[in-house]
Amino acid sequence: MYHLSIETLKIFNDDKIIVDLNSKIGQSILIDSSLALVGQSGSGKSLSLKTILNLLPTNLQSEFLYKSNFDLNFQNIAFIPQNPFTSLSPMTKIGKQFFDTNNKVLSKEKTIELLKMVDLDESFYSRFPLELSGGQLQRVVISIALSLDPKLILLDEPTTALDKNTKEMILDLLKKLQEKLQFIYIFISHDIDSVESICKDIAIMNNGCIVEYGDTKSILKNPQNDYTKLLMKSNFNNREYRV
Repeated sequence: MYHLSIETLKIFNDDKIIVDLNSKIGQSILIDSSLALVGQSGSGKSLSLKTILNLLPTNLQSEFLYKSNFDLNFQNIAFIPQNPFTSLSPMTKIGKQFFDTNNKVLSKEKTIELLKMVDLDESFYSRFPLELSGGQLQRVVISIALSLDPKLILLDEPTTALDKNTKEMILDLLKKLQEKLQFIYIFISHDIDSVESICKDIAIMNNGCIVEYGDTKSILKNPQNDYTKLLMKSNFNNREYRV
């Protein structure tokens, strides 16, 4: 299994620190399986992922120190966005949207192999995105993410636009793929069911800082931080963290 320890992750806007993951908890953040980043909008979750991807806006600067048993480069990191509908070219057949490290379209044989890994048969190779359901599109996006055999996968609200049954199918698929391929992932979500289902650890973010971090089930069962308690209380009946 791969692992990543985030020793320092700071984001600056001029001289102002807007994200500092390690400051309040006073320790490194270890991802040896899966980590959920949970917090209200604007808490710094997506900016943290962009720092790892080296895709911060040009007006922001970062300090990112880490330890891992793999290199954090474009070959080893994959990103799965929130909306699969905007992730694919609508006028290009699915099979022509898989590329290798040289930006060349993957062979049909390799592409079909990847599609089958997410339970899509070879007929999807010749279909257009607009012919697919949301769940099928998300599986295509996952299969594209797997094409370079990544060690780390970053997921930004990947089940938001899906109905309950489709969401559960995607989560089960991610668990099976991780067991088979041994990648690690960081998962941004407001959805408590998703977090409980697939994330070993959880980090609660508020105003650019992690205020509580540790085992997911333990923290959700017995939160210690007042902000975490507020998130739990704010809309717990709907099983979502929204404030």
